[in-house]
Amino acid sequence: MSNQAQSAQFEDEFMDGDAGFDAEAAERARPIPRISIQAFCDDQRSAEVLQYAAEDRRLSKAHVSVHMGGIAAAIAHYVDSPTPNLIIVDTALSGPALLPELDRLAQSCDPGTKVIIIGRYNDVLLYRELLKRGVSEYLVAPIDPMGLMESISNLYNNPDTDPVGHVFAFIGAKGGVGSSTVCHNVAWTLSEVLKSNVTIADLDLAFGTTGLDFNQDPVQGIAEALAAPERLDDQLLDRLLTKCSEHLSIFAAPVVLDRDYDISPESCDMVIDVVRQNVPYVAVDLPHGWSPWTKRVLLQADEVIITAVPDLANLRNAKNIVDLLRTARKNDAKPHLVLNMANVPKRQEITLKEFEQALDVKAIATIDYDCESFSQAANNGQMVEEMNPKAKAAERFREIALAMTHRRDVKADKPAASGLAALAPFLEKLKLKR
Repeated sequence: MSNQAQSAQFEDEFMDGDAGFDAEAAERARPIPRISIQAFCDDQRSAEVLQYAAEDRRLSKAHVSVHMGGIAAAIAHYVDSPTPNLIIVDTALSGPALLPELDRLAQSCDPGTKVIIIGRYNDVLLYRELLKRGVSEYLVAPIDPMGLMESISNLYNNPDTDPVGHVFAFIGAKGGVGSSTVCHNVAWTLSEVLKSNVTIADLDLAFGTTGLDFNQDPVQGIAEALAAPERLDDQLLDRLLTKCSEHLSIFAAPVVLDRDYDISPESCDMVIDVVRQNVPYVAVDLPHGWSPWTKRVLLQADEVIITAVPDLANLRNAKNIVDLLRTARKNDAKPHLVLNMANVPKRQEITLKEFEQALDVKAIATIDYDCESFSQAANNGQMVEEMNPKAKAAERFREIALAMTHRRDVKADKPAASGLAALAPFLEKLKLKR
C-alpha cells in the first residue's frame, strides 16, 4: 500500500463523521498554548497519530516535531540539545526495562519540561512509578488523536481557573443574507437563556452593525485592540467593551471610512484569545469577504455558523466554505447551517432538502421571511425577541443558541413533567389496589 493510501486510510478512521464525532471529547480538548513539543516513537502508528494531531487547530500555535527511535533516540538527542516544553515518548519497553532508560532521559531534561509516556502495558504499579519520577501522564497504546490532545490540554490548561471560552464564528454565504442579524440575536438569546456572559466581536470594521442593532454608540472598540494587540489585557478590554445588558457586551466596530483597516491573522488571534479568557462565549461577527484573517478565524473557532438564503449563489458559496472546513478541521463537528429569509411568496427557492443534500449538513434552523418583525427590531435597536417575544424567529434563535452550545431546551421537558404530575393520583390508586 502506498504512503498516500495509508494516509487516506488513517484519516478515514479518525476523521469527523456523523456517527464517529465525539462532541464531549472535542469539548475537553481545549486549545494548546504556544509551546514546543518533540515526540520520539517506537511505533509507526503512534507517529501517525501524533502527526495527525499536530495538524489540528488546537495545536496550531504549538511547534510539534515527530521522530522515530523511541526513548533511545530521545536520550541521544538531548545529550547536546535543550529539551522542549513537552517530550512525548512512545515505547514498547516493559517496566523493568523502561524505568532505567527514563532515569537516563531525566538527566538531560531541563527544569519545567513535561513528559508524556505512551506505553504498551496497562499496569497500575508502572503508572505509579512513572508519576514518582515526574512523568506528567502515561497513556496506553493504541492512542487516538482526541485522547492525546485532551491529555496535552490537561497539562497546560489550569483546572483551578475558569475554562477558556468558546468562540462561535458567524459568516454569511453571501453578502446581505442576515449573518450579522443572526449572530446578534443568537448571542443575545444565549446570554438571556443561559445567564452566561457573552461578548460579540464585530470584525466588519467599516460597515459593522453591532452598535446599531443594540442602540449603542461606543467611542472605542475592537479597532483599538487590533491596532495594538500586544497591549490588550483585562483592564484595557474592560474599557473597550460596551455593556448592553447584564450578561452581554459588544466589541463594536468603528464604522468610519477615513482610515484603512489592515488586519493580520496574528492580531485577530491575540485579541480573540484575550476575550475568550474573560467570558464563556465569544460570538465573532465576520464580514462577507475573504482574507487570510477571515480564514484563520473560521479555522480556529470552536463552532462555525453559516447563514444562507435558499438560492443558487448561496448554495455554491456555502458548499465551498463547508468543503474547506471539512478538509482543514478534521477533528471538529460539521459547521452549523442556518437557512434565512426562506419561504418568500412567489420567489423560486432551492428547497431545504436539496440544500442539505448538496452540503451534507443538516440545517439547525430555517428562519422564514418576516419583513415586519426584523425591520422594526432593526430600526428600534432591539433584538427580535425583545420587540416581539411571540415572533417565530425568536424561537428559531433559541434553537440555534442551544444547538451550537450542545444543550437541550429545558422548556421541552416541562410538558412531560406536568403530564406525569397529573397522572400521579391515578398511579397512587393503582399501587393501593395492589
